[in-house]
Amino acid sequence: MKLMRLLDLMAAMVLLVYVGLSPPLVAGDPGRRVSMTLVRGAAALGAFCLDGSLPAYHLDRGFGAGSDNWLLQFEGGGWCNDIASCKDRSKTHRGSTRYMTKTAVFTGILSNNASLNPDFYNWNKVRLRYCDGASFAGDRQVGNGTSMLYFRGQRIWNAIILDLLPKGLANAEKALLTGCSAGGLSTFLHCDNFTSYLPKTADVKCMSDAGFFLDAIDVASNRTMRSFYKQLVSLQGVQKNLDPNCTHAFYPEPSLCFFPQYALRFIKTPMFILNSAYDVFQFHHGLVPPSADPTGRWNRCKVNVTACNPHQLDALQGFRTDMLGALMNFFRNSTRGGMFINSCFDHCQSALQETWLSPTSPRVHNMTIAKTVGDWYFGRGEDVKEIDCPYPCDKTCHNLIPASTTDSLAPNAPDHKSLGTQLSPFFPGFFYFIFYV
Repeated sequence: MKLMRLLDLMAAMVLLVYVGLSPPLVAGDPGRRVSMTLVRGAAALGAFCLDGSLPAYHLDRGFGAGSDNWLLQFEGGGWCNDIASCKDRSKTHRGSTRYMTKTAVFTGILSNNASLNPDFYNWNKVRLRYCDGASFAGDRQVGNGTSMLYFRGQRIWNAIILDLLPKGLANAEKALLTGCSAGGLSTFLHCDNFTSYLPKTADVKCMSDAGFFLDAIDVASNRTMRSFYKQLVSLQGVQKNLDPNCTHAFYPEPSLCFFPQYALRFIKTPMFILNSAYDVFQFHHGLVPPSADPTGRWNRCKVNVTACNPHQLDALQGFRTDMLGALMNFFRNSTRGGMFINSCFDHCQSALQETWLSPTSPRVHNMTIAKTVGDWYFGRGEDVKEIDCPYPCDKTCHNLIPASTTDSLAPNAPDHKSLGTQLSPFFPGFFYFIFYV
């Protein structure tokens, strides 16, 4: 048994090295580097990162016919739900702009190359840096010994928008709010509020990428994500910033409105949902969190889906069924909404060129993600909702799965208190999606 585990580990490491050293799937433009802008006026609004540093964003100016159009992308990066994990987070680039890289690479939906991003290439594009640990939704501060922890995500969101309005956002003709993973969840939480800032004549829509986190029952019959979110909402003072219609409907469990599946029906702005039905992050932390698999029976399956036994595959197919069930009302009744639900073992697909638009990008019914999103936004189809067939039928997937589940947990991994992620600098080709969790 030990020998088999050692061989599995060696195989995984070989795959990591091979993929990490492989050439990029898309030749040409490697992406535009965009400088960080600190929000100098944030302090007056009480808008701080966890450690008290100023929030920030990256702005790439639009040009030509896209000069008055805006695309804002929430950065992802997990969450923290107790003082210890948030304190640890505050000492990293997930909780402080002091530790962030001062430039960001814009690719995929943020690319300014017309051949790689034909519908949005010339728009004003903004990446909102994530440093609060609650999907830009908290509003509280707590003493932490001699220092403070600032749970001010909602104020950060407001401060960034107020900083962008005089830079042209106030005159937007078209606008798209998007985000990946925890940032994708932010898109659900802030979609209607974003619309309220913009001219009534503006064409405003929202698109969540890998943000449709399910209120799932894990393989040990527990609701791990529900418990985690309930603690997060309480700690960071999120409840007052959730949709009041939703919290009223779900009283006495208002924290359920942090889940997109419950908040979705209250959102008035047109919404597009991009998600994998076998989302890797949810597979590893919602369906099979470490607490539900103490003996490691799922370890091989998590690394390589072809190693999953029939019982494990049934659980994964059940997860897909639950996701489609949670989306069924939206699928049937939303006349302005769009969907792209594929069957790849992946997480976040719009911000990377390989998956957004490339010769090898995933497809559903021969439609790329970029084409599907563009058709939906610009009304080039009556009902732009694509749902893939179940695994393993889709041969266009990259099927990227992290080498170990602990690599995708933040510093408090032993207690599983923080679902943040760490970016591996050694294998960018394999770990690229982890940056956006």
